Amino acid sequence: MQAFLSFLAGGILQLSWWQLIVVTLLLTHFTIISVTVFLHRSQAHRGLDLHPAVMHVFRFWLWLTTGMVTKEWVAIHRKHHARCEREGDPHSPVVFGLGKVFFRGAELYRQEATNAETLKRFGHGTPDDWLERNVYTKHSLLGVLIMLAIDVSLFGFLGFTVWAIQMAWIPFWAAGVVNGLGHAIGYRNFASPDTSTNVFPWGIIIGGEELHNNHHAYGTSAKFSSKWYEFDLGWCYISVLKAFGLAKVKKVAPKLRLEPASTSTSFDSISLETLQGVITHRYEILARYSDIIRHAATEEIDRLKLKIDRNTPNCSWSLLERCQDWIGRGDEVLKPEERAELESVASGDSRLSIIVRMQRELAGIWESSSASSEQLLADLQAWCQRAQQSGIDSLEQFALRLRRYAA
Repeated sequence: MQAFLSFLAGGILQLSWWQLIVVTLLLTHFTIISVTVFLHRSQAHRGLDLHPAVMHVFRFWLWLTTGMVTKEWVAIHRKHHARCEREGDPHSPVVFGLGKVFFRGAELYRQEATNAETLKRFGHGTPDDWLERNVYTKHSLLGVLIMLAIDVSLFGFLGFTVWAIQMAWIPFWAAGVVNGLGHAIGYRNFASPDTSTNVFPWGIIIGGEELHNNHHAYGTSAKFSSKWYEFDLGWCYISVLKAFGLAKVKKVAPKLRLEPASTSTSFDSISLETLQGVITHRYEILARYSDIIRHAATEEIDRLKLKIDRNTPNCSWSLLERCQDWIGRGDEVLKPEERAELESVASGDSRLSIIVRMQRELAGIWESSSASSEQLLADLQAWCQRAQQSGIDSLEQFALRLRRYAA
């Protein structure tokens, strides 16, 4: 009887409380790595290839600890990128609201997983062997029940707590924090056409998924860190696997290369290589441009405020305050009413109008899918020429910098 009670209290391992915490963190950490390395970077975006043995270890572990089906997860995530921040995005805070995505993200995932069209269109290329069809997909609930039995056997009654934490780990960190907070708070290195943010510059807890804006800028990159101070733990594991011949990296984000500054004031010398460099680094360029024009627009709006009596009823002071926050953000992340108010303010001031208009024109250069390389090159040259003649010093300096981008 005493042995039985001892088993109930601590299971086979009889761990102390702090050992149990460490083991739980290690178990959940491996789940995170399985998601970011296998499901996300390898399966969804094809940023790397994994050795079949490594890939199956990840598949088996995810079956035990999450019950997620590879094809479902991949299809839903690919659809998120294809429909990001628009109707059809399976888990966008812009569409559903931050609260729903953060607290009910797993529910949104399960709902989209029942959409046969999503799986058919976006789930291609995922494992389709006998085990996937007859075990992992067909009996997805069985894995988590086996995990429950293992936890209780190893840790006794507290195994229920360990299991509950394991089951909640991905829904909270991936569905809640990454999909929710990763589109709401943090900083942006790249002006990608969405609201994605880097929640933290050190991707440790979620294995690098904290660098969400970097990922949205270069979706197929196997490496999520971009700046020197950023850390991607998932990339560290990939590097170790690569060193042992267990992983092959297929793509990483391109490094920015600038040509030496030219003394010429003509923009006719902009080459196709420069155009390619601009297109390749378009999100970095727009982010840099956003910072520049935000500073220029702030000065212009402050000048306009001096003409307005703040105490005058129904004055446009509050409108100027709001526009100050909106300038530099792309149209795709602004609400229709916000774009309309920004247009209203810009139309009344020539310099502000130039700043807003030229941001849209710059983004439009690489959004024109039907234009030839020669036409895009001419558009870039013309844009730089207009920036040089705008009379706004920051735009002139920015145009000179664009000439230095290289593929």
